[in-house]
Amino acid sequence: MTLTITPSGQACGAEVRGVDLSQPLSAQQVSAIREAWLQHLVLAFPEQQLSDDDLERFTLYFGPFGDDPFIAPVPGREHIIAVQRRADETTSIFAEQWHTDWSFQAQPPQGTCLYGITIPPEGGDTLFANQVSALAQMPAAMRAKLADKQAVHSAVLGYSPDGVFGEQDRDSGRSMDIRPSAEAAETHLHPLIRTHPETGQRAIYGTIGYIIGLDGVEGDEEMALLTELHDWQTREQFQYRHRWQPGTLLMWDNRSVLHRATGGYEGHDRLLHRTTIGAA
Repeated sequence: MTLTITPSGQACGAEVRGVDLSQPLSAQQVSAIREAWLQHLVLAFPEQQLSDDDLERFTLYFGPFGDDPFIAPVPGREHIIAVQRRADETTSIFAEQWHTDWSFQAQPPQGTCLYGITIPPEGGDTLFANQVSALAQMPAAMRAKLADKQAVHSAVLGYSPDGVFGEQDRDSGRSMDIRPSAEAAETHLHPLIRTHPETGQRAIYGTIGYIIGLDGVEGDEEMALLTELHDWQTREQFQYRHRWQPGTLLMWDNRSVLHRATGGYEGHDRLLHRTTIGAA
């Protein structure tokens, strides 16, 4: 069956039909999906009925499993985590700040796969921001200030014992099994503007949050640059809004987009299973 790829009409994203991901894929199908992924940055595969085995098999077509720190995997699995929230939960929304997954690692992942299992009737959209477009349209003066900068990435603000998901969150009633650690304070440098290893496109990599500083820049100047960058790179003109349906598998390129979760589904359970496509 031939793949049908329909662009979202927004800043990135496309819907893919004509493939059953519960079955093994041919090399030709994998190549076509990867080509579409690199072009559209975010792909949605609706109306899929996937087991955890299917999700893992699909992930491995595009790279090795990535390392998912600070969050326990689902029982019986090593590489699947549950992104979940109970109907009565009152904790903060997980991943509601703009970020690119695990950019604080020495070798950050290529991408992420997220499969919708229990989806509320409203709310819970995932937003993406195209960082290729954000860089291409960036004013020259701003780009000159950011050129050749190295960003300091760390998980300290989120996953350290004193972080957002640290000890203070332990008794909050959060359903996700988050396990903060002192290891979250580790730092790694990555270029603020990176060249995609497959497409050769230049893009902004990361944003304030997992980026906790700029190498060689200090004080008010550092914060002003990071704030100015965040305000630019998350503008609505660069965004794609994904509205979830049960049985949709979403995959995105962490090298080219930012993303964030949204709420708006109070009183409803929500469950998605996630895998990480590790560095090639």
